[in-house]
Amino acid sequence: MSKALRLSEKWFRFGLWLVAFVFASFLIGLGGTIVENLPKVEHYYTLEDFIDKPAAEQVRATIKQSQATAQDAQEKLEQARLKHNTARANAGSARETFNNWLATRHATQRAEQDDELLSRTKALDELKAAERNALAGVESQQQVALDAQQAEQHARNRLGELENAAASQLTAAQQSQELRVFGYRLLLTLPLLGAAGWLFAKKRQSTWWPFVWGFIYFALFAFFVELVPYLPSYGGYVRYAVGIVVTVLVGRQAIIGLNRYLERQKQAEAMPDLERRKELGYDTALARLAKKVCPGCERPVDLANTAIDYCPHCGICLFDHCEQCAARKSAFSRFCHACGAAAKAVAGL
Repeated sequence: MSKALRLSEKWFRFGLWLVAFVFASFLIGLGGTIVENLPKVEHYYTLEDFIDKPAAEQVRATIKQSQATAQDAQEKLEQARLKHNTARANAGSARETFNNWLATRHATQRAEQDDELLSRTKALDELKAAERNALAGVESQQQVALDAQQAEQHARNRLGELENAAASQLTAAQQSQELRVFGYRLLLTLPLLGAAGWLFAKKRQSTWWPFVWGFIYFALFAFFVELVPYLPSYGGYVRYAVGIVVTVLVGRQAIIGLNRYLERQKQAEAMPDLERRKELGYDTALARLAKKVCPGCERPVDLANTAIDYCPHCGICLFDHCEQCAARKSAFSRFCHACGAAAKAVAGL
């Protein structure tokens, strides 16, 4: 068809197609933002919406208290270990001193040293008792820390049970919410797709066709690109089912359209040649001739063969002769290419 257009008309059409694409891009941007923000109309569910709050708060308070107790016990345990190490060092040093003194006493065998022996033994016993007390302090803090850790672990196990119970409810709620949001998106995109279908059928060749095509591209993009990623899966059944339904609907319309087209072509080919040429538009006829097909039945024809003046498939006149100079010319041309004389006036051409 471009071969039949004027140069300026080609550029105008190019510019109008550019307008259509720009218009579609802005609509796609707006539609994408709306589709993306649709989940915000619903409350965002979290685990806290379904967990047993009183029980969870009590368990969390237990965990917090156990952690504080364990931290305090750990600090006191470090102090107790330091005291125990000091007491053990003091007792060890005293025991070594006592052993040295006792060895000296055995060597001298002096009876006046018996009182000192008793005194040293008593002091050593006191240091040993202090060491045992320090060790008891260490063991006491270890027990407190162990009790706190076990209490924290039990509380965490209980919290895990509460969270697991809430997680199943959260999953069900999220799936239901996902389906509702998909329904919102579907309610938004289906009317757009329907409007695009109506515009394609009725208005695609109207004066405002750039905006029509821009809206058609936008509707197709919104349905097949913006909507599909949010399509619920459920193991793939929904996607396959939707694909089957869409394929059946599109295929059905294609079959119906093909049958209607064949019926129209059959009726058109049964009409007289002059009436058939009246039904064809000038640009349409030239566009089909440029593709080397018959303007009437759209079947291939050897237009370079000068012996062919009529379509061998449908019988429509393809070439005739100028009344002024008798030159062979296209039957759809408005003027003779040889002498410029006007061709026979045929309505619609």
